[in-house]
Amino acid sequence: MQMNRNPKQSSPLISIPNRWPLFILLVFTLSTTIAFILRASFGGNSCDASQYDDQFRNHMGSKYGFGGGKTENNVNDEGGIENPLSFMKSKVVLMVSHELSLSGGPLLLMELAFLLRNVNTEVVWLTNQKPNDEDEVVYSLEQRMLEKGVKVFPAKDSKAVDTALKADLVILNTAVAGKWLDAVLKENVPRVLPKVLWWIHEMRGHYFKLEYVKHLPFVAGAMIDSHTTVEYWKNRTRERLGIKMPQTYAVHLGNSKELMDVAEDAVARRVLLEHVRELLGVRKEDLLFAIINSVSRGKGQDLFLRAFHESLQIIQEKKLKVPVIHAVVVGSDMSAQTKFETELRNFVEEKKIQGRVHFVNKTLNVAPYLASIDVLVQNSQGRGECFGRITIEAMAFQIPVLGTAAGGTTEIVVNGTTGILHPAGKEGVTPLAHNIVQLAADTEKRRIMGEKGYERVKDTFLEKHMSHRISIVLKQVLQKSKSHR
Repeated sequence: MQMNRNPKQSSPLISIPNRWPLFILLVFTLSTTIAFILRASFGGNSCDASQYDDQFRNHMGSKYGFGGGKTENNVNDEGGIENPLSFMKSKVVLMVSHELSLSGGPLLLMELAFLLRNVNTEVVWLTNQKPNDEDEVVYSLEQRMLEKGVKVFPAKDSKAVDTALKADLVILNTAVAGKWLDAVLKENVPRVLPKVLWWIHEMRGHYFKLEYVKHLPFVAGAMIDSHTTVEYWKNRTRERLGIKMPQTYAVHLGNSKELMDVAEDAVARRVLLEHVRELLGVRKEDLLFAIINSVSRGKGQDLFLRAFHESLQIIQEKKLKVPVIHAVVVGSDMSAQTKFETELRNFVEEKKIQGRVHFVNKTLNVAPYLASIDVLVQNSQGRGECFGRITIEAMAFQIPVLGTAAGGTTEIVVNGTTGILHPAGKEGVTPLAHNIVQLAADTEKRRIMGEKGYERVKDTFLEKHMSHRISIVLKQVLQKSKSHR
């Protein structure tokens, strides 16, 4: 998952995480982009990044290139094994996104679009809701898709209808995309539903509206990012809306090869660590506890900062000998601070911990921060994250995770082994504070948890694992759709 980005940023390449999710889109295609992101994320910090840029380009460019990242159509990069998605060659796939932004849902759909293009699938993209004014982010993302061979059509004209009718598969992305069916297809809806795969990422109750999901029981299948969310949707649709879910698949996500290349490269990590810490103004020996999500109450930055302040009090009261600890909040919006973010900053000032808390602007590229922090805090509230892509990204960098015991996080973090879970809500503040102190005081525990997390990623959460899981779903959905023709 992942982070809501503001499309009004000064550049679509900077201030825009995901948290999410990290995404192959625009990430590490050019080393200069990363240096630019680092400067912009700190609101125009004047630190000279040219030396960093040269180091990174020379090392990463020579080792991995920065070209396409595209493999041969039917093989992967690991010994000529057939790509699990190769059966999609020459198929026509229509993707309908409720919006085109740098939030988790659209980015995941675009990642799948690029994976399918790698096996020569014909992919057509429609965006149901677009801003009236010209938008730099939308333009940049559309251009990136066009460069990858994805066709981008208007969502509400005859070309969209014709594509939907001829496509082998139609992927609706997020619950809200359901509004497109009646608005555009109209009388053709029954002809298209048997070949629709509905990819759902939401965990919030306000998405459970009949106007969005009334056609859900009649599609070929639904795909959701965690088992917990699958059960939530099945129960909620039955109890609240009186409808039944179609065949539903839980498909865990995976880290891109680009991310893993950086995570496994000691030189790249060192360069990123040194420059991020220099920009933050923290020492190499200090410990950084970071939360990397869009700044919103549902992501729990307020409770994290309260727990962080409480951990400082515990350390002081018990006179514990631990390194200096800092809290890093990645996902700020320097240009338009929300009421919630103002509350966060006021809390920091009130508690006089400005020197220990650092707000970083939104960024598409989270790798520099993952390379430079010591512990990730995944503090999503309520039902938690549907999956939480940032969690597996952090684990790839051998970072232990302090997460809420809710949603998809419980399917990623092995409590006590790859991280420590705490309750969601206010009752989780004190346990999180104690967990922060525990990891701050125990270097070996951090190291072992980080190593275990990395091993778990290698076993379960790579791009190849995700491709394999999605391929199983696509095969079954295609087979089902053929039976209705």
